[in-house]
Amino acid sequence: MNILLVEINPFVQATTPISLGYIAAFLKTNGFNVKILSIGHNTSISCNVFSRTVRSFQPSIVGFSAYQRNMLYVTGLAGLIKSIDSNIKTIIGGPQATFMPSSALKEMPDIDYICRSPGEVTLLKLALAVDNGTPFSDLSGVTYKDDDGAVYDTPELDGFDDLDKYPSAYLNDVFDYSGMTEAIMLTSRGCPHNCIYCYTPRAFKHKITFHSVGRVIDEIKWISKKGIQKLWFADPNISFNPERLVEIFDRILSENLELQMWMQTRADLVNLELIKKMKSAGVSTLAFGLESASEPVLNRLGKHISLEKVSEAVKLVQSQGIEVELFTIFGLPFESLEDAVKTLEFVKNNNVKIMGNTNSQQMQIYFGTHIAEHYRDYNMRPSNNSRPAYLSIGSQYETSYMCSNEMHEMQKLWKINSLDGGKRIVS
Repeated sequence: MNILLVEINPFVQATTPISLGYIAAFLKTNGFNVKILSIGHNTSISCNVFSRTVRSFQPSIVGFSAYQRNMLYVTGLAGLIKSIDSNIKTIIGGPQATFMPSSALKEMPDIDYICRSPGEVTLLKLALAVDNGTPFSDLSGVTYKDDDGAVYDTPELDGFDDLDKYPSAYLNDVFDYSGMTEAIMLTSRGCPHNCIYCYTPRAFKHKITFHSVGRVIDEIKWISKKGIQKLWFADPNISFNPERLVEIFDRILSENLELQMWMQTRADLVNLELIKKMKSAGVSTLAFGLESASEPVLNRLGKHISLEKVSEAVKLVQSQGIEVELFTIFGLPFESLEDAVKTLEFVKNNNVKIMGNTNSQQMQIYFGTHIAEHYRDYNMRPSNNSRPAYLSIGSQYETSYMCSNEMHEMQKLWKINSLDGGKRIVS
């Protein structure tokens, strides 16, 4: 049986869809034929080309990575798929889908399933059901809509705590390396913290799971043999276990792997010794989450980190010749325009270049976050109460402290100070 997995990011260049890669490798090792299609703003693909791809590959299931920013594209392509063959089962998974209300399925006539649990185990169970001709029986980890349009929620599925149980997307060669200049890596999943604006901790039950050091090194060596030396590590807190990270760096050095690496972590999870090791192993950029440089605002976000600690970490990293990026957002709860300006001033005063991911953006209120479920308590006022159930509040809101005009003004201030026109790399 054929399964097509689709990643759509219309606002940036197509990148390595690492999450779909994991799912593809898992399905492939369980006997299914899987094709990945990554679509970015630089991808030359039309509705006709997409239709020909579907007709020639003849998938029984098409799975989409769902984000707030691409939902209209996803629902549109799902409609195109159903017009080609109404028997093809369509599923959405990922950040937008995990905590999406079940009622949203009634507003997505061409989507059959919402994936709620880890994609690998959920898609395998669904694929087996479809392959057996029982697409609505013995399902777990999904919300589904049967042929009569009735919506059902199924029991949750647990993924593996040992990430090595998931086959490698790289070692199983599920990607096309011909146009790849940078590989996205994951050495761990999850986050134990409680930031009120973030979906990740709740999605991973506030825990972190890991790949073994050996698995990480095997993947890096494989990627290097493909001629790719630029690695983007997507772990939210890659230095959560510093001894493990040092072991990865030591293996990179002992294997004489010449790499250029981007990483992100918390400012309270680094020290000078670790940063020196990062530099020697090839880390060129290290990103920290700042969010806000107004202490009263920052203290209400659940980050439990101080501006002093962020500033200290920035200086340590810069002292070793590593570029620093600071993730910042405005439109936060209880944040005034004056508070938001303090964040821009903090970035400039700490000599962090305003480019790449240091370009700020308005906070997005996503499904599954504490803010989304308690937005009234945070004085957030949605400006579009007639939005489809499959869209969260997103950026369509004002607060009691900042109106939409002030948020637009803040975006302009960041763009004026930006060195690259305000283009953020990671959304």
